[in-house]
Amino acid sequence: MPTDDPSAAPLWRPYTQMKHAAPPLEAVRTHGSRIVLADGRALVDGIASWWTAVHGYNHPHIAAAVSEQLGTMPHVMFGGLTHAPAERLARRLAGLLPGDLNHVFFTDSGSVAVEVALKMAVQLWLNRGEAGRTRILAFRGGYHGDTVGAMSVCDPEEGMHRRFGAFLPSQLFSDLPRTEAEAATLDGILARHRTELAAVIVEPLVQGAGGMRMHPPEVLATIARLARRHGLPLIVDEIFTGFGRTGTLFACEQAGIVPDILCLSKALTGGTMALAATIATGEVFSAFWSDDPGAALMHGPTFMANPLACAAADASLDLFAREPRLEQARAIGTRLAEGFEPLRGRPGIADIRTLGAIGVVQFAEPPDLATLKARLVERGVWVRPFGDVVYLTPALTIGRDDLDHLIESVVSVSTGVASHRAI
Repeated sequence: MPTDDPSAAPLWRPYTQMKHAAPPLEAVRTHGSRIVLADGRALVDGIASWWTAVHGYNHPHIAAAVSEQLGTMPHVMFGGLTHAPAERLARRLAGLLPGDLNHVFFTDSGSVAVEVALKMAVQLWLNRGEAGRTRILAFRGGYHGDTVGAMSVCDPEEGMHRRFGAFLPSQLFSDLPRTEAEAATLDGILARHRTELAAVIVEPLVQGAGGMRMHPPEVLATIARLARRHGLPLIVDEIFTGFGRTGTLFACEQAGIVPDILCLSKALTGGTMALAATIATGEVFSAFWSDDPGAALMHGPTFMANPLACAAADASLDLFAREPRLEQARAIGTRLAEGFEPLRGRPGIADIRTLGAIGVVQFAEPPDLATLKARLVERGVWVRPFGDVVYLTPALTIGRDDLDHLIESVVSVSTGVASHRAI
């Protein structure tokens, strides 16, 4: 129960006001799309542990690869050394990505992957002899992580990091160019600030933790075109969207673009352990290829290219290669669209939207999130709504019965919550 004694909370939890938080549910094991609790209940996981467990939990192929690697070399520093799991994974990722995105820098979290991308962009200009290009153009409604640089390119007014405004680097923001007028506005911002900008960063097709806002591929293509017009590197943050979540392996494929820098994490290891990658084109990499030692990228997380994580990611790519994950993602999207349709136009419901294996219900007003989550748990469902949305991003391997149960639960609970708010 909530307590006034701070010493009773030795474990500090994420995104949680510890003074008032109810005790978290204790998970003891996982399997498939289920989380088993200490009290014996099994919850159908509707968000794949923050979008990571795309193959479901405990996939035997990934587990076997990690177990084999554990027996030979769980970790070794990557400074001055290399190893086969990292070399193999880098080659495979480069072979899957569009264009010449073939220089892979491994890190250990999505936020750090974004930090490295921002650092690459700024140093690219420094290495070319152009000082003063230190700002990033980002988009309102976006979210890119919780570290300082990543926070600075999140939505500055509506995002969860708005309290830190005075602490963060000053960036430029624009609306997504959904209309010709908005495209012209973006074009003008890029033109006016070109000499101080280092790059443009965007989440492709879906702004995830900023509100699950979706935009068509044409918007992404417009951003890429305008960035190129003004000679600015484009950073595409595929940490949420990568590995099938939008119905293609990578969301940028749907717009037919090749970014200059691309960030991956979350589903990279199939939900097994932490790993991330910042991947650059040959043109970006060439700015660091120099006789000057100072032109090197001075970054190196201690656990970068961790062999266990690389083995897990390599095994995850095996599954994408030999099992119909993209077809499964698109089938999930079709079912989500069908299942959520009865909510459209109901009092208290502002919007429903789907893309790939993502389904979103947006309320007209933010609901009581604690009540919403509790009612979903009562129905045997694990979903983590935020702000004014409840969403589903299940494992791509989820069974039809479990998916239907998720949809029916969200529809039922959302109807009740929305109706109550609308009174």
